[in-house]
Amino acid sequence: MSKFKQQGFSNTFKNARKGMRIVLKSEVNIRVHVCVAMVVMAMAYLLNFSLERMCILLLTIAFVIVSEMLNSAVEFSLDAVFHNKYSRLVGMAKDISAGAVMFATVTAIIVGVLLFGSAIIKLL
Repeated sequence: MSKFKQQGFSNTFKNARKGMRIVLKSEVNIRVHVCVAMVVMAMAYLLNFSLERMCILLLTIAFVIVSEMLNSAVEFSLDAVFHNKYSRLVGMAKDISAGAVMFATVTAIIVGVLLFGSAIIKLL
């Protein structure tokens, strides 16, 4: 038995939506990622991507957004624990977390070039 109150299934979703709102309000980068994702999905629809290509695109977008959300969680957690005081190790952890987002973003760009490049070449 946990010392924490069991929150129930519906509260789990409420908390998850709250987390999405928090990250969308507080982080500019995630808003940029979401806007780019909407444009990319619209372009994929207009280019009549196959179901498989759409799935690859959605998974790639999710990879970037989840990375950004985890980066934000790491930053908020470290700031809370260390009360925004500078620490070399905290800085390293934040840099590594940001590096993970950059890796996900570069990977997404490569996937996008591969998927959209071949689709655009077919149009020409």
